[in-house]
This record gives sequence, structure tokens and C-alpha cells, in this order.
Amino acid sequence: MRNELPPEEPKKAPEDAAGTDSADAPAEQLSGRQRLAQSLWPPRVSRAQLIVALLLFVLGLGLAIQVRSNSESSALRGARQEDLVRILDELDDRTQRLEDEKQRLDDQRTELENSSDQAEEARKQTVEKERQLGVLAGTVAAQGPGITLTVTDTKGAVEADMLLDAIQELRAAGAEAIQVNDVRVVANTYLEDTEGGVRVDGRKVASPFEFKVIGKPQDLEPALNIPGGVVQTLEKEQATVAVTRGDKIVVDALRRANRPDYARSSSQ
Repeated sequence: MRNELPPEEPKKAPEDAAGTDSADAPAEQLSGRQRLAQSLWPPRVSRAQLIVALLLFVLGLGLAIQVRSNSESSALRGARQEDLVRILDELDDRTQRLEDEKQRLDDQRTELENSSDQAEEARKQTVEKERQLGVLAGTVAAQGPGITLTVTDTKGAVEADMLLDAIQELRAAGAEAIQVNDVRVVANTYLEDTEGGVRVDGRKVASPFEFKVIGKPQDLEPALNIPGGVVQTLEKEQATVAVTRGDKIVVDALRRANRPDYARSSSQ
């Protein structure tokens, strides 16, 4: 009697199972990447997200402006008490000058209204006004109290914009007549950099730059010495700055009075 083994069931090849798994895994991984890519691109932005983004942009812009404003005023916050007092005094002096000018104009109007000879009074005021306008226009010489500002630049680091800042600061402090070296500064004066110096109204001026300024010395000098002002800016460029007061400053550089081509008095 023969003992026979039962017929063996066919076995699956291991490599088939492994092959099936290895074939399915990349397919599943690839489909996952595709789903991720599809979820990210193209971007789907809702209206609420746009509103939130806009609000964040506005908030960031406001913070940037606030930081810039704080940085610009940091010079005053770091100033000494005596510097702040001097700045306040300068503002008070400017206000007082405006009040004095208003009072002077009121007095002129009263004189015209009450004068028995209004024609003669008007003529006198016209002559005085012409003289004042001549000083402002640079067509007549002027003298009076003021300061002399001397800037010595041995390294050629002083540029036109620094001298322009000095002129603007002096005007704001009440300067009535300004002369830089031999050039009269008027309302339409311009400055530009040139080789070896600076041009003022097309005329070359070089170091030392001498400003002759007529005005109230007690207002003019502190305006140049405020923290972060003209003097400190020039000294940072290693320029030597000297400010001296005087009871009689002579501004004698003159400008030619040009007749306007088109403008005419409206009273004609």
C-alpha cells in the first residue's frame, strides 16, 4: 500500500506579491503628491482672505509710518533741556515778529485813514515800501545787526544742499538779507555742486564760505546751533564753523532788477 502525499497547492511566487506591493506604493505616493499640488495650485483665495490681507497691509503701513515719525523726532526727544528751551524761545520770537508786522501794517492803515494829506502819506509809505522791497530783491545794499557765518571746508566735503539748508534755516529765523561770499541771496536763488566748490546762481563760490546775514542775532545764532542742525551737520563733514554776532553787518552785493516779460501790475 502506497502512501501518497496529497497534491500540493500551487504557491504564489513571492516576487509576485512583492512586485504587486512595489507597484502599488509608487502609485499611491504619486497620487498623494498630485493631490497636494492640486490643493496648492492654482491658489484659491476667498473674499475673506483678501479682506484680511488688506487689513494686514494697512496695519503694516501704519506701523512703518509710526516708526519713521518716531525716528524723525528722536533728535528732539534726546535734546537737553536747555536746547528745548532755546527752541521754544525761538518759536516765541517768530510769533512775536509776526505780531509786530501785523501791528505795523495796522498802524499804516490807521495813518492813511486819519492823515489830513492822504496823498503825501501814501507817497511816503510807497517810498518806504520800495526800499524794503529793494532789500528783499537784492537791488539795494543793506546794513544792520546780524551775524557772520564762516564755513571752512578743507576736504571738499561741503555740498550745495548743506549750504542751502543753512540759508533756509536763516530765513526761517528771520534773516532779512543774506550774502554768500560775493553773491546776494534772493527768493529765486539756486545752488548746485561743481568741481572744486559750489555755484550760487551760476557763480562759483569756494571755501571758506562766508555768510553775511542781517537780522536779530539772538534768533539767528541759536537757529544754526539746534541739535542736529546746520552746525552739527557741517561739523560731521569735518568742516570748521564759526558764528559771530555784529551790530553792523553790511550786505552790499547787488542784483540787477529784471523787468518781467509778462507780469504786469493789476492796478494799471
